[in-house]
Amino acid sequence: MEQSRIILASSSQTRKDLMNRLGIEYICISPDIDESPRGETHADDLAKRLAFSKAQVIACKNPQAIVIGSDQVAWREHTPHDFIGKPLTIENAQAQLAANSGQTVFFSTALSVQCIEKGFEHTLVEHYQVKFRNLTKLEIERYIALDQPLHCAGSFKCESLGISLFEKMMGQDQTALMGLPMIQLCQILRQLELQIP
Repeated sequence: MEQSRIILASSSQTRKDLMNRLGIEYICISPDIDESPRGETHADDLAKRLAFSKAQVIACKNPQAIVIGSDQVAWREHTPHDFIGKPLTIENAQAQLAANSGQTVFFSTALSVQCIEKGFEHTLVEHYQVKFRNLTKLEIERYIALDQPLHCAGSFKCESLGISLFEKMMGQDQTALMGLPMIQLCQILRQLELQIP
């Protein structure tokens, strides 16, 4: 039986690096959707809708493919309605990290796997938490200059120097923090009869 084509609905290098761990053939297509909130009052709901939409846009154009969409929304303790987005500027990154200093930041990472031809759709949210240590202004400025985390929710790259900002990390699957929950993804791909490993 011919193996289904796999498409990662993303242009994220970090997600590509995670997919590469599996040693399976796939291609990337950027879904190019509007990621603005639409009245969602919880990070889980926003992440879920965006992951589903990313996968759906690509799946509709590639009905025979297995399409993987993912999205992540960050938020601080007790405020799941106050989303921490990508900073995009150095000033915003400095403000985000100053606000994160000493705080626990939660990450709602949604995964949606869809294959129209098989009538398959599975969307879920995986959670992860990071406790930031108390950061000085100088540490924040130095970190941003070195790691350039301007396109990362929360203004850090945990797979890089961002790990130095943390006091502890809590969750079932560290890859959820990186934007693609690999344990769950592997389980879903096995349901679709892909051999992993």
